[in-house]
Amino acid sequence: MAGVGRTRYGRFPALGVGALAREALARCLADAGAGLGDVAGVFFANTAQGALEGQHLIRGQIALRGAGVERIPIFNVENACASGASAFHLAATAVRAGELDVALALGADKLSGVDEHTTAGLFRAGMDVSRWEAELREFRAAAGAPEIVPGRRSVFMDIYAAFAAHYLRRYPGATVRQFAAVAAKNRRNAARNPLATYREPLTVEGVLAAREIAAPLTLPMCAPIGDGAAATLLCSADVLTRFDSRRAVRVRASVVASGSGRALGDDAHQITRRAAARAYQRAGLGPEDVSIAEVHDATAVGEVLQLEYLGLAPAGEGGAAAERGETALGGRLPVNTSGGLEGNGHPVGATGLGQIHELVTQLRGEAGDRQAPRPRIALAENGGGFLGAEEAAAAVTILESPEGR
Repeated sequence: MAGVGRTRYGRFPALGVGALAREALARCLADAGAGLGDVAGVFFANTAQGALEGQHLIRGQIALRGAGVERIPIFNVENACASGASAFHLAATAVRAGELDVALALGADKLSGVDEHTTAGLFRAGMDVSRWEAELREFRAAAGAPEIVPGRRSVFMDIYAAFAAHYLRRYPGATVRQFAAVAAKNRRNAARNPLATYREPLTVEGVLAAREIAAPLTLPMCAPIGDGAAATLLCSADVLTRFDSRRAVRVRASVVASGSGRALGDDAHQITRRAAARAYQRAGLGPEDVSIAEVHDATAVGEVLQLEYLGLAPAGEGGAAAERGETALGGRLPVNTSGGLEGNGHPVGATGLGQIHELVTQLRGEAGDRQAPRPRIALAENGGGFLGAEEAAAAVTILESPEGR
């Protein structure tokens, strides 16, 4: 990876998808010391522009035409919340296969200013639209979750609330306070990230006292959707001399998996666990080698579960690890130093690439006052949609720090 770049995440009424994409592109090229003419192909991730603006087709071509991106192949990628990491996977695959010597993966979404009815419909599209209500009832019943109380939230918050209820029943030592510790940790990290949506830290008590979204999850335990873009430039080893090779980060593995509709509690076949096993095998590494991670914390319980599925925490210990400070900056395994989705933000199509942006920044030692102590191996996990009791898509990426660092 020769370069990365991203925008701030948040709500920007004056900026459309094209403006956000062009900013991320310019930052990425500048970071690599590259020009537009170096890019041989683009993989463009976006989830919402079709539903929200009617731009169902050729989204990348439209978003990037103002930047002068033309003639080269542009592939449009949509894979729910895992779209950004899926675009990265395709770009890495094209470079590894020798089809492209330099490939750009770029994700952009604009989700602010949309009415709640439209947003609700967009998130229901991340499930089987023909029977999403029945699936949600079945899943919550299996998890032992209480009946849904009407309120302002997405269907995904009801799903994550059911995961939380099931987790608390399954592991007697687990507590809601541990979920709050995850959210508070991520807000502290976001306060150190100048590109994050939320810049004010919160205490565990503040998280617990906030408005409840879907019991037991309060507002700070849930990721805010919004606007943003992120990009990364990948190249083959034989053209790396065109760029700043001293800061280049190596891609050790990039894996995307699809859900199987597994039963709740069937952890052996869970999608992230399967994707991670393949990624570790391809990288020739194990979870014990990972020194920093960005995981898909659409809610705090999401971070807890993903750490366990990735083998980065024992079963039932993901929340306790946060409460003990193990996943904080300076802990044994810093997690979501960007602030995670909860603090950094969740501009859906850009999210997976934003995670990679953070890890590259950390592996280079360029993260400023949120810098983790000399990480060497980094892992990103990005999930999207739901099939039964697991995500419909999941991507796991493993990166290595620049040589000699």
